[in-house]
Amino acid sequence: MPRAARRKSETGIYHIMLRGVNKQDLFEDDTDRLEFLQHLFRYKQLSDIDLYAYCLMSNHVHLLLKEKQQNTSTYVKQISSSYVYYFNSKYARNGHLFQERYKSEPVEDDDYFLIVLRYIHQNPVKANIVSSVEEYKWSSYNDYLKKKRINFELALKLFKNYSQDPLQEFIRYNNLKNQDECLEIKTIKPKSDDQIRETILYMGNFKHVNEIQQTEKEKRNKLMRQLKSEGASIRQLQRITGLSYKVIREA
Repeated sequence: MPRAARRKSETGIYHIMLRGVNKQDLFEDDTDRLEFLQHLFRYKQLSDIDLYAYCLMSNHVHLLLKEKQQNTSTYVKQISSSYVYYFNSKYARNGHLFQERYKSEPVEDDDYFLIVLRYIHQNPVKANIVSSVEEYKWSSYNDYLKKKRINFELALKLFKNYSQDPLQEFIRYNNLKNQDECLEIKTIKPKSDDQIRETILYMGNFKHVNEIQQTEKEKRNKLMRQLKSEGASIRQLQRITGLSYKVIREA
């Protein structure tokens, strides 16, 4: 069946979501997140893209942007290709990292622009990762407060319609409780190390976590798949179990 054509935005503004293939985590540590942001901003300049918002979650990334001379697909391809090269080299892996077809929706008016902006910044709060948008290091919220890196002028211009202090209005609006639903994806709150240890002991019927290193492959892989599906990262499982990255990734 042929793919449905993407809806074209009359304003050139889109809400984009890049997803890990098979819900795989895109980032194992903060170094990976910093690397992704380097690619994001490098190609923003090269592609002449206006970037209004971003948020890096565990297995997906939200972007709010405007295409100009170069289209959105080219920009997304540049970011994803360069980051996959880095990620595969670092973790000695091959193949795809991102879902082949990213999700997108056009943003056609000012009201919806502000809704998407808030939705992106509140993603970590709604996923119960942090209690406030300001706590999260990997979104554009704090870039707005510092007026750096992203294209903040449009949003602050819109907030100026509601307040003489647009930055304070931005803060107020982005912290309002709401039921916004844009490009939705189910986000799993990461488990703590202690929770993972308890799960391993219970499911494996072990007395000690390191017993997993001597257990049969099928049982071990079943445990690893279960833990990954519940939000545990490969790096976290490496640290707790002592198993290799390759063993956990291929489980």
